[in-house]
Amino acid sequence: MRMDKKGSVDTVIECRHISKEFTSKRGTAKVLEDISLQVRKNEFVVLFGPGQCGKTTLMNVLSGLDGATKGTVYSHGQEVTGPGSERGVVFQSMALFPWLTVRGNVAYGPKARGFDKDAYTKKSDYYIDLVGLKGFENAYINQLSGGMKQRVGIARAYCNEPDVLFMDEPFSALDAQTRYLMQEEIMRIWSTEKRTVVFITNNIEEAVYVADRIILLTNCPARIKKEYPIDLPRPRDYTSKEFLLLRDEISKNMDRTL
Repeated sequence: MRMDKKGSVDTVIECRHISKEFTSKRGTAKVLEDISLQVRKNEFVVLFGPGQCGKTTLMNVLSGLDGATKGTVYSHGQEVTGPGSERGVVFQSMALFPWLTVRGNVAYGPKARGFDKDAYTKKSDYYIDLVGLKGFENAYINQLSGGMKQRVGIARAYCNEPDVLFMDEPFSALDAQTRYLMQEEIMRIWSTEKRTVVFITNNIEEAVYVADRIILLTNCPARIKKEYPIDLPRPRDYTSKEFLLLRDEISKNMDRTL
């Protein structure tokens, strides 16, 4: 078994001493400060903290969508210098193509990478079925509900078969009932088709429900305040004593939004 150049053999993403600053006419704003962390194979990690603390900026740096001002990110021991097919992203805004059908959206990645029609159709239909949209392959995006659109985004990301999947508050725009349903669904999908997941949320119940590990960030500039391994059995019960105690402990330790 080969050991990665950085981190353990099971380390998929690692960052060391990451800081990020943005400079404008108004001056320089530091968003991330000296963040080091590892994400292991098939782990479901949640980045959690107050609003506008830098969670999305950290995700962008970890995924290669943006560069760090200081520090280094590694993917399987190799330095990350930009986006890569082994790192998929599900955005809050979903960013689906309205001129394509569900199948067209989900198959877009494999098709662009040169898969033949039979291969990318079979592949996309598998993931469409996995996210519960079988029968909607030929529907267009404007014909779908918010929850269905988010399922398309998840299926599209999975269809590219990334080693690690980044999800930036994917359920924040959904109504409460649909959000609870999608939390259950993402757990079902994750348990069926294992992927390493880095998940951003502002919702404490959602964080405790889905996470193997919660990384609690401070107010901006974000630093790691504490890490919480979540040992609760799955599927989790929002009303169990253990769930509520852990939720309250993390909530009390979280910085208040300024």
